[in-house]
Amino acid sequence: MTVTKTIILFVLAAVAEIGGAWLVWQGVREDKAWWWAALGVVALGAYGFIAALQSDANFGRVLAAYGGVFIVGSLIWGMIFDKFSPDRWDITGALIAMVGVSVIMFAPRPA
Repeated sequence: MTVTKTIILFVLAAVAEIGGAWLVWQGVREDKAWWWAALGVVALGAYGFIAALQSDANFGRVLAAYGGVFIVGSLIWGMIFDKFSPDRWDITGALIAMVGVSVIMFAPRPA
């Protein structure tokens, strides 16, 4: 799998998972209509399928790396949809997480 395809799948997974969780949050915590939460459940299900499309056969490795993508994606989602303003520590932590993602997914391994 190419690096580009890996990144695209991680971005799509982040949108599905974070977006789904946000929709559920809106339905439950922000008194939106019930169907907001229902759409969130559908998006969360889609996340599971998208994550399964990664070429690496190791579930733990893919999900561990995705955790770093989730950190960055959650901060970006909050900035766009909730007007959240990350501080320098949020940004520092996100950068550290992305270094971890890169090591986990792209480090050379024996065949």
